[in-house]
Amino acid sequence: MRERSRLSFDLDVDICVVGAGLAGLSVALEAARLGASVAVLEGRHVGWNASGHQLGTVMPGYGLPIGDLIARIGLGDSRELWSLSKQGAEFVRANATEELIPGIALSEGALEVSNVEAGDELISRLQVLGEDFETEVEGWQVDRVRAELKTDRYFHGVYYPKAFQIDGRKYIHGLAALARRAGARIFEDTPVVSIDPSGIRKRIVTPSARLRASQIVLAGNIHLGAPLRRLSETLLPVWRYAGVTAPLGERLADVMTFQGSVGDTAGIDHFRIVDGDRLMWASPETTWAARPERFGSAVSRRIRTIFPQLGKVEIAETWGGAVGQTVHGMPQIGRLRPGLWVASGFGRHGLNTTAMAGQLIARSILWGDERWRLFSPFELVWAGGPTGRVAGHVIGMWGRGVSAAAGALARYREKTRVQERVREARLAEANRQAGTRGPPARRPPPGHPRPQRPQPPAEANPGEGEPPRVPDAVQRSYGAPQSRDPIDGHGPRLSSAPQGAVLRRPGHDSSQESEKIPPGSV
Repeated sequence: MRERSRLSFDLDVDICVVGAGLAGLSVALEAARLGASVAVLEGRHVGWNASGHQLGTVMPGYGLPIGDLIARIGLGDSRELWSLSKQGAEFVRANATEELIPGIALSEGALEVSNVEAGDELISRLQVLGEDFETEVEGWQVDRVRAELKTDRYFHGVYYPKAFQIDGRKYIHGLAALARRAGARIFEDTPVVSIDPSGIRKRIVTPSARLRASQIVLAGNIHLGAPLRRLSETLLPVWRYAGVTAPLGERLADVMTFQGSVGDTAGIDHFRIVDGDRLMWASPETTWAARPERFGSAVSRRIRTIFPQLGKVEIAETWGGAVGQTVHGMPQIGRLRPGLWVASGFGRHGLNTTAMAGQLIARSILWGDERWRLFSPFELVWAGGPTGRVAGHVIGMWGRGVSAAAGALARYREKTRVQERVREARLAEANRQAGTRGPPARRPPPGHPRPQRPQPPAEANPGEGEPPRVPDAVQRSYGAPQSRDPIDGHGPRLSSAPQGAVLRRPGHDSSQESEKIPPGSV
C-alpha cells in the first residue's frame, strides 16, 4: 500500500483539482499528459467513496434516458453528447489494460434487460441507438435472455457488445498511479479549508499549507464541504450498497451463463459474475448514509428474488458509496467563472462520464476545446436540501414499487397466455384423435341469438301433388335435391335406368302385367 502524502508546504501549479475520485484523477491524468503542472487535493484518500465502490461497468450513455435527452436538447446535440460518452468509454479502455493496470480483469459485453414485455419499445430503442447514435447494439428476444439468465423476471434485452467491465477498485488506484507517472502530484488527508477564485492566480487554503493555481477544478461531488456548500447542495446524495457472495460453485452456472454485466431498465438491480463462481450485486439505495453491513441481508433477498433456484446465499462482503444525483439527471460539466470549473453529478453512469469530463475540461483549459458548452442547457439546480432527500427517498420507493407491480402484471399475463396456448394445443390434439377438423364452434355471447341450423326439406305425402320447392340457400348448404319419381313422387329419379325399363307401382300385384315406360318419357 502506497504511503499517503499530505500537503505540508506552499505550492504553485497550473491546475489544482479538488477531489481524488474518478473525475478528479481523470482531469489530472489528461492535463499532466498534455504538459500542465497539476496538484490534486483529497480530504481523505484516493477512491474512498463511490469511485472506489462500484461494479466497474463501462458503457456509453448518461443517467438521463435517451428519449428525454432528445426531447430536451434536440437530436443533433444529443448525438454530440452521446459521441462524447463513447469517447469517455474508450478513454477507460485505453488505460484499463493489464500492462498499465495489472489485475484489471477486463471482460466484454453488457446486457440491459426489461422487467416487463417491451417488444415495440425494444425495436424503437434499437433503431435510435443503431441508426441515429451509431452504437453497436443487439436486440435479444425473451427466449435468448432467459437462456442466459434462468429467471422469469426478465423479458427482452439490449446487448452492448462494445461495453465492458473492469475491477473498479483496481482502476481507481491504477488511475492515480498513471496520473503520478505523468507528473501530477496527489496529496491525501488534505482537506480544503477555503477557496478564493478571484484574480488570475486563485488561492486555496489547506490546514497546513497554501496553494496557488491558474485554474481550479471542483471534482469533490457531494463532499466539497463548507467552502462550496452551495455547489454541493445542487446534488442529491444517493447511497448505493452492494455485496459479493461467497463462492456458489456449480449452482451459479445453473442460473446464469452470461459473463458480462446485467442491469435492468428500472435501475433496481445491477450484477455480474466475478472470480468465476461469485455474484457481485448492487441493489438497495437510500438518501442517508448507513453502515453497509446492514444491507447484506437485503442483497441476499434480492438475489433470491431474481434467482430463487439459488436459495439463500451468503454475502461475504458488503460496501457502499454516495453518488451525486442532479435534478435533471445529467452531469455537471463546465466553467462556473473564468478559471473555476466543475465536474460532478455523474450518478450511476460514472466510469465513462467521469473520463469524458476529464478530457473535456483538461483540453478546454489547455487547448481551448469548447465542447463542454454542450452541457450548458443542464444548469445547476438546487436539489432541495433535507426535503429533497425525503422526496428522493419516497420517489425511489414508489418507483421500485411501480416497477415490481408492472413486473408482476407482465408475468401474470405471460402465464395466462401460456396456459391458453396449452389448452388450445390439447383441444387440437383431442380433435385430431376424434377425426374432426377443428374445435367446435364457440357459443355465442349472452344476449345474441344462436344461428338456426338449416332444416332438410319436408317430403310430400303420396298423392298430394308436387313436393315443395327447396329454397336456394338450403340447396347451397346441402346440395340440390334429388328429383322424385314422376309416377308416384317417391324415391329418387332413376335417370340412369335404361330406356324401356320396367317399373312397378308400390302395392301392384307382381302377377299383373307390368307397365312399360316408353323410351324418352323419363
